Amino acid sequence: MTTIEEIKQAIMNDPENESYTKRGVPPLFSAPKETRIAIVGQAPGRKAEESQLFWNDASGDRLREWMGITDEQFYTSDKIAHLPMDFYYPGKAKSGDVPPRKGFAEKWHPLILEEMPKLDTIILIGAYAQKYYLGKRREKTLTETVRNYENYLPEYLPLVHPSPLNHGWLKRNPWFAEEVIPALRKRVAIDL
Repeated sequence: MTTIEEIKQAIMNDPENESYTKRGVPPLFSAPKETRIAIVGQAPGRKAEESQLFWNDASGDRLREWMGITDEQFYTSDKIAHLPMDFYYPGKAKSGDVPPRKGFAEKWHPLILEEMPKLDTIILIGAYAQKYYLGKRREKTLTETVRNYENYLPEYLPLVHPSPLNHGWLKRNPWFAEEVIPALRKRVAIDL
């Protein structure tokens, strides 16, 4: 049986991650054995990687608000796993961050998911997570996938990214706050 620590060492020893390991940057993820909820996002931001705290930015503040939980619950609960599509900050792009590396989640997520036998719900934040986990089951657009969130419950709960840059999207789609956030809070309350 593989342990999370052995998987972490394998990730660090992978030649694709050599530059991070040489700089002393560990992969940023968590997978407690008792996990009931896994949060799958894009990749850690610069601030998250530097602090080694998931969602350590304005997006994280909004995500915790949506979930209806405190910082302490978010960071210390053994019922919440953090499993981004890439465990390392990919760098800056012209607008936002560089996308997570292709093939990274495919290589590591299945091994990690096996180590979380009590997992109930995977919260899929953004297009990369939804494409990987939902595949052809997702709708033509992220908005429609999120709008039809009930079709994926209880295994998956797709969300739009909580970035402040999505303020306009949230304003144009009031159903998200009216329907999806209460459903998210209900799932979190059941699993915590």
